[in-house]
Amino acid sequence: MEELIKRINELAKKKREEGLTAEETAEQKELYKKYLAGFRNNLKQQIENTDVKYPDGKVVPLKDVNK
Repeated sequence: MEELIKRINELAKKKREEGLTAEETAEQKELYKKYLAGFRNNLKQQIENTDVKYPDGKVVPLKDVNK
């Protein structure tokens, strides 16, 4: 993931300074898609592994709180 972010930042800097070629623009879009997919997956995993503890001591998985 670090390499992905590093490359995204390199392309963003180049875009600001001198512009990107069509190939670099396509690469940048693909990298953004990969980054966002990973971010969403990590967030989903974090939410699925979160529990809510009520004042009475009852612990319920977050996905079951509204039930």
